[in-house]
Amino acid sequence: MIQVEICCNSIASATAAKAGGATRIELCRDLECGGLTPSDEEIAYCISELGLRTHVLVRPRAGNFCYTEAERMVMMESIKRCKALGAAAVVLGILTEEGRVDVELTRRMVLLASPMEVTFHRAFDEALEDPVEALWDVTAARCHRLLTSGQRSTALEGAAVIRSLVGETGVKILAGGGVTPANVRQLLQDTGVEEVHASCKTTLPDGTLVTDPETVRRLMEEVR
Repeated sequence: MIQVEICCNSIASATAAKAGGATRIELCRDLECGGLTPSDEEIAYCISELGLRTHVLVRPRAGNFCYTEAERMVMMESIKRCKALGAAAVVLGILTEEGRVDVELTRRMVLLASPMEVTFHRAFDEALEDPVEALWDVTAARCHRLLTSGQRSTALEGAAVIRSLVGETGVKILAGGGVTPANVRQLLQDTGVEEVHASCKTTLPDGTLVTDPETVRRLMEEVR
């Protein structure tokens, strides 16, 4: 069965995702800059009140994925809070100054997060190493899942790379980036993934990005 993860940037988006039939979300805030760690109150609401399987983005700031010691400490505290609040997983991505997956630091965070799962996010798509080699680094860090667009702007464009990663190691491959109801079947066919990640966003008149429940509903129907 294909698993669908909806990226939600607020309580309103999470509520809309559930209304559209989603059961699993990646929760963040400030999606306009790629997403940052949400508040404890938002995490708790999605878990306790909405009953959603909640994967929480752990990202202390916008910009690159090479963090200072202070930022690493902030990330670790965020992971501890996510665990205490009952999150199912955390989503993070750390690169070295040389642009490789930071295996040592990521492994430390994976161990800290246990028993939660850890998804290595699309920082992978900015890594300056061969994608299969980078996947083995993600595997060495003991992550459970990799979110990737195949190092391209969209997952459909990166489908060949994503397919090369599926089954290469025990890490689950989550295809994300430009996933829509119109292209999700093609993406599944071209990549062989069993998990997809989509935002299903619409823009309100005031410029706010919010999940559209009807788009979520159509996406869910396409993967059934």
